[in-house]
Amino acid sequence: MTKYKRGDIVLVDFGFSEGTGSKKRPTLIISSDDYHKGRQEVIVVAITGNIKRALFGDTKIDKWKEAGLMYPSLVTGIIRTIKDSMILHKLGILSQQDFRKVQENLRKAIGF
Repeated sequence: MTKYKRGDIVLVDFGFSEGTGSKKRPTLIISSDDYHKGRQEVIVVAITGNIKRALFGDTKIDKWKEAGLMYPSLVTGIIRTIKDSMILHKLGILSQQDFRKVQENLRKAIGF
């Protein structure tokens, strides 16, 4: 079971598929506490500072400073399941208002 919770913004070390290095990126945990029971994985969505390129399914974070982010940011529609061992540390927590917007936009992007 992971120590992280839905709504946490965490810094993740994503290794390149070629094995030539890695890049650290903020992500938002969207999986539920029930999902985390007995698992070593979490479901996350990517966060980007490229706010000018918002696409369908992306959500602008209004309270980005309070969430522990360094720049104005978007939660993207890019969903991944990762091992919790890839998480370096927690940056902050997304506000309930911003999280509700993320949920709605992901619902629209996925189509249910």
